[in-house]
Amino acid sequence: MFSRLRTLLPFPARTRRDARAPEGGEGGPGGAPRRHNIFEAAAVHVAACAEDDEDAMEEAAGWVSPEALSFGVRELACRAVTALARERDEPPEAVARGLLGLPPA
Repeated sequence: MFSRLRTLLPFPARTRRDARAPEGGEGGPGGAPRRHNIFEAAAVHVAACAEDDEDAMEEAAGWVSPEALSFGVRELACRAVTALARERDEPPEAVARGLLGLPPA
């Protein structure tokens, strides 16, 4: 499943040159507006939520469509739960329930 997503979506490694703004200002090559991908927007949005930074949340939400941001946040959540589950040697469901403060199933 993920291999198919990697071929269809602009992952950060593929858009690194597009995501960098030239020194001295915003924008891409030729002064074009900087393009953000859904994963960059999701990372900034979630980090801003964790820090209760309304301005950064609004900025990141404006980079992509609401649907794309939702997809990016879901993907980030899946990856985070998977990484924590591996680190803790626990099943992903137990980690997810623990993060949400829910009792074990």
